[in-house]
Amino acid sequence: MNLATLWRWRTTLMAVGVGLLAAILRLASLADPHALVFDEVFYARGGYSITELGYEGDWTGDDQAFVSGDTSGLTTDGDYVVHPMVGKLLIALGIQLFGNDPFGWRVIGAVLGALTAVLVALAGRRLFRSTLWGGVAGVLVAVDGQAIVLSRTAILDGYLAFFVALGFWLLVVDRDRTRRILEDGVARTRAELRLWPDAPVPGLGPRTGVRWWRLAAILAFALAGSVKWSGFYFAAVLLVLSVVWDALARRDLGCERWFAGAFARAVPAGLATLVIVPVVYVATWANWFLTDGSYDRQWAAEHPGEGATWLPDALNSLLHYHLQMWDFHTGLTTEHNYMSNPWLWLVQWRPTAFYFEDAPDADCGAERCVSAIHALGNPLLWWLATAALVWALWRVVRRGDVLALSVSAGVLAGWVPWLPYAYRTIFTFYSVAFMPFMVLTLVWALRRIAQPEDLDGGWSRRGTIAVGCILAAILLVSGLFMPLWVGTPIPFRYWQAHMWLPSWI
Repeated sequence: MNLATLWRWRTTLMAVGVGLLAAILRLASLADPHALVFDEVFYARGGYSITELGYEGDWTGDDQAFVSGDTSGLTTDGDYVVHPMVGKLLIALGIQLFGNDPFGWRVIGAVLGALTAVLVALAGRRLFRSTLWGGVAGVLVAVDGQAIVLSRTAILDGYLAFFVALGFWLLVVDRDRTRRILEDGVARTRAELRLWPDAPVPGLGPRTGVRWWRLAAILAFALAGSVKWSGFYFAAVLLVLSVVWDALARRDLGCERWFAGAFARAVPAGLATLVIVPVVYVATWANWFLTDGSYDRQWAAEHPGEGATWLPDALNSLLHYHLQMWDFHTGLTTEHNYMSNPWLWLVQWRPTAFYFEDAPDADCGAERCVSAIHALGNPLLWWLATAALVWALWRVVRRGDVLALSVSAGVLAGWVPWLPYAYRTIFTFYSVAFMPFMVLTLVWALRRIAQPEDLDGGWSRRGTIAVGCILAAILLVSGLFMPLWVGTPIPFRYWQAHMWLPSWI
């Protein structure tokens, strides 16, 4: 294969390379530890009960019995669960395909976690107009601790991150495709009206036809919200961002009524969102509708005249159930060792210890061996990305930097809505949902350092060296923390040496 062929296939090779790296880090020794890790006690058992009952049943007995293969604790009583169905349906799919063991619980999440890195790489390539910088973004997602841990455990937030990344990538593809359609339409209009090449184009601007990529993005965001409700925040912010892209494209191409044109074209998308999202969301509860034993399935029949009586009984029962879920989420204030203040999520101030056990049978070269899993993002990556976010927001406010807005909007969508709920029992690992945008914001900053604006695409020697050193340091830190992300038995002193902040212990 010659260099010309490699160059032609560079995007594919980059995506495959990122995917392989991410997959290796997520699939290697995936069955370890052979235990229910943190909230897997809810989601792995829930996934199994779906395969057996068609709905999430309540459990009796201890957790270890389930890990050992004893599923006699499953009852036919519906379990009161407080998150939508999609993540647990995917966990159930893994169990159905690979068996009721840790690998089966986790494998679908691991595969989707690897695909998340690929999606970020492809989105970054389009945003930065560079396969190299897209590859950098993909590699950083592949080696980040939050991304690795949430991909290797049967917990919902990793699934949420995948669907959010998928929706964003689809919007970026739609942006580029729409831009090409607008360019062709504007050129054709100028030719028909015999206008100068830079003359303003009268009216709202060209039509763009059915935007299938944006419709697919709406579907992806609907699935994100069907994993956890916080996915709907991403839908709202990022779909508005796509309208901003459309408006600015029309303005840059010379459409006189560019804002009105973008708004007019956004109306069908808004209406489609109002139809697609609730339809998809309700459809994902199909197993709840189709089984009699699901929690609160018969509530309306058992409480005639109560609730939204104008709805069919099944929907009335679902609505009542959702009101209970809402009360649970807004009222959950139980103290937990690892609950964290969302104001400090960006710097990973209080990461969640998912698993910590002595490993007396392990040969780690020390008297005391431990196996630990900490949902801790690569600290250097997150600290630098936080600084990059401040820079990006400054650029948005002072310079109207559209690219800075594009990469940082997802961070704000996933982080800011949690700030009013600092009183709640919430955890730092929720930040994995906006981790892709933290990475993209950091890559945006690194690109500006290595390729300053005043060099018009050229490379700064000092900036490139600095960026190379930063990336090397991030990779080194990931290597040092990897045992604490995958549960490899290590000396206790090695674990202590990685507790850089008192708040991490």
